[in-house]
Amino acid sequence: MYALGVDIGSTTSKAVIMEDGEKIVSSSIVVATVGTGGVLKAVDRVLNDLGMTAGDIDCTVATGYGRQTYKGADFEVSELTCHALGAHYIFDDVRTVIDIGGQDAKVLSLNDEGRMVNFVMNDKCAAGTGRFLDVMANILNLKIGELEIEAEKSVKPAVISSTCTVFAESEVISQLANGVAIPDLVAGICQSVASRVAALAKRVGVRETVCMSGGVAQNGGVRKAMEKELGVQIAYSDKAQIMGAIGAAVYAFHHGMQ
Repeated sequence: MYALGVDIGSTTSKAVIMEDGEKIVSSSIVVATVGTGGVLKAVDRVLNDLGMTAGDIDCTVATGYGRQTYKGADFEVSELTCHALGAHYIFDDVRTVIDIGGQDAKVLSLNDEGRMVNFVMNDKCAAGTGRFLDVMANILNLKIGELEIEAEKSVKPAVISSTCTVFAESEVISQLANGVAIPDLVAGICQSVASRVAALAKRVGVRETVCMSGGVAQNGGVRKAMEKELGVQIAYSDKAQIMGAIGAAVYAFHHGMQ
């Protein structure tokens, strides 16, 4: 049985095809704002990769910010549920999932069976999200993938005290003008994201194993800052960005069997 999971985020679309609910046979990530057709490209890529058509898929689940925009799904499922399922698929002992997306941040608490029992979410402000990192990278004339490299060079991380992205932007520009080194600014930016999301995690209650999902999980500077804030090791997988789509495919498999 082939199950398709589609995660339509605010800045990227992800698609995963699983075979018999166990093996990931294809995955894709397309950078595109929701509503611009990125999801169709992501789905086409995984189907073409396997030489399949939509008719070969037994069940499809859409999740994420733009899940209602995809008409090819059999089910629409909350990203909370799907990230929990995806994280549990990767780390069967995970108890806390920290998901930092483009527009929001979520922390999920899972039970021993991998089911979500509690969560807290910040979707009111861009601070502590991927959007915040994008804005800061643009100010520093860096690519988002360069932030981790620069943070490693830091000697004295800058303090970013503003809790608003707009004010933080002005603060970074001011510190840059005053001669603060770019690596120290980047380290301070990563620390700022970690401290805001760690506050959410502490509200839920942090239990190990802790993992991160979403695109920001790929940033080692944020992961290390998060470990420092929480006092725990963060489990990392190179599939972090597609965890929501993986969870959607797992859901599709189990409900497609019914």
